[in-house]
Amino acid sequence: MRCPYCAEEANRVIDSRLGRDGTEIRRRRECLECERRFTTRERLEESLPKIVKHDERREEYSREKLTQSILRACPKRPISINTIERLVDRLERRLQETGEKEIASRVVGERVMEELTALDAMAAARFASVFSNFQSVDDYQRFFESVGEGQATHKGDGQPPE
Repeated sequence: MRCPYCAEEANRVIDSRLGRDGTEIRRRRECLECERRFTTRERLEESLPKIVKHDERREEYSREKLTQSILRACPKRPISINTIERLVDRLERRLQETGEKEIASRVVGERVMEELTALDAMAAARFASVFSNFQSVDDYQRFFESVGEGQATHKGDGQPPE
């Protein structure tokens, strides 16, 4: 492991602990050259299917790309980054459980929609507007009708989101 500050390879592990539901190991390290500390995370390399886009292109699954698309749907919503990380963990687990070598991006998007709808209807609507290519107010109206009036309000306080 190279030091991110001086690129030296010599370092020592100061502390190791399990992180994120036991799916990764967090290691605190100290560079033996510059003596600065940094954190590394080790995760089991998982076999995830390739993503088949609507135009039949195939792409490697990218956790970062999926996380960023969800984050873009969640600004100014009461959703923590930890909640999003757990959502992505669940999605990855479901993708692995299929055992498929390829999966359509549409299927992944639908699963994200299910998760977001249960979490926050406004974030789900933002995601749906891009995923489903909303063209008019009617598209939003149909979306909110499909999730129901009860889920269109912010969970917990019964008030509509700001």
